[in-house]
Amino acid sequence: MKVLHTSDWHLGRSLYGQKRYGEFSQFLDWLAVTIEAERVDILLVAGDIFDTGTPSNRAQSLYYQFLCRVAASSCRHIIVIAGNHDSPTFLDAPKALLRSLNVHVIGAATDNIDDEILLLKDAEGSPELLVCAVPYLRDRDIRLVEAGESSADKDHKLLEGIRDHYHQVAALAQDQRRALGFDIPIIAMGHLFTAGGQTIDGDGVRELYVGSLAHVNASIFPSCIDYVALGHLHVPQQIGGSELMRYSGSPLAMGFGEARQQKSVCLLQFPHRAVGKPALVLLPVPVFQRLSKVSGNWVEIAQQLSALIELDQPVWLEVIYRGDELVSDLRERLETLVEGSELLILRIQNTRLIDRVLNSSHSDESLEDLSVDDVFARCLSAHDIPESQQANLLHSYRQTLSSLHDDDLRAE
Repeated sequence: MKVLHTSDWHLGRSLYGQKRYGEFSQFLDWLAVTIEAERVDILLVAGDIFDTGTPSNRAQSLYYQFLCRVAASSCRHIIVIAGNHDSPTFLDAPKALLRSLNVHVIGAATDNIDDEILLLKDAEGSPELLVCAVPYLRDRDIRLVEAGESSADKDHKLLEGIRDHYHQVAALAQDQRRALGFDIPIIAMGHLFTAGGQTIDGDGVRELYVGSLAHVNASIFPSCIDYVALGHLHVPQQIGGSELMRYSGSPLAMGFGEARQQKSVCLLQFPHRAVGKPALVLLPVPVFQRLSKVSGNWVEIAQQLSALIELDQPVWLEVIYRGDELVSDLRERLETLVEGSELLILRIQNTRLIDRVLNSSHSDESLEDLSVDDVFARCLSAHDIPESQQANLLHSYRQTLSSLHDDDLRAE
């Protein structure tokens, strides 16, 4: 039995205003071909299928065309869970129709936790795998809000709620396995942030809950689970020192910080009709659009750009000027240098100019250079809020943002 684990497609996402539908289409085509070539039996997609809860028609078309194509292939089952970027109701809306294609969609936690336990059967109709398909667990799914609770109390309840949820689904999966009278593997899916997980600046990974303590430990996953298929972090990585607890990572570089990162999907092969350690192979995802980060003084930048021009390949660029000389017409110089080439500059950072401006005022600062916390801090400063009050206000602000991200705009 072969299982392929992927996540964090973020269909519809753009990069500094540049649409990426061509890349998404190429990736999904590559994935469908890979599933056929490897004779994959089960596909797991661990959340963040879309970049927003209101995906464009084009993003939706890519998703549904891919599902139909794979459903007609050697792949017997497709399991999709929602991530924090997805709308649970949007993903769940066609689930009855998709079920006829053996596509199982879990958009949100329900009152019946059994909904998250899927018993999959092989081509002969015999049970072959149990999947604990746990979607992104929103704050309201796993804890009750109490008046007067501190942020530490909230974080503690969040972590307890996530742990208890996984222990419940694992216990029910074990009950189902015992009822079968023979052993089959158990896989757990999830969309969460584990303690020690690696991220990269600019990758767009959003904090799931207010407070850094809400990063779960790998020990929350019961020992009966044979493989943990995670989504949310874009860097492919194992957790808890086990190669069988993994983030597949995003298939496309979500920012220039990931430009040199090898993207991959996880291919597992389980022993035939037996529980045992699966063989794991990371299949590298091709680069469909090259990204590159160029930095240095003007001479160094010009040399690097000239070398890229010589390659005569389409490259999207971030240019970071770090020279001592103040260059006020940096954009014009760069555009002249790459004119007529295959290079496209998407972002320019003039650190010399930024330092000068920041040391005097914030008037010319670009909004894209600031985080949401930075913007709020500027607002507090502008209204002369005492520093002694700012930490509590920032915490409340983050709670408000978190609740907005968790709200499902499509829900009625």
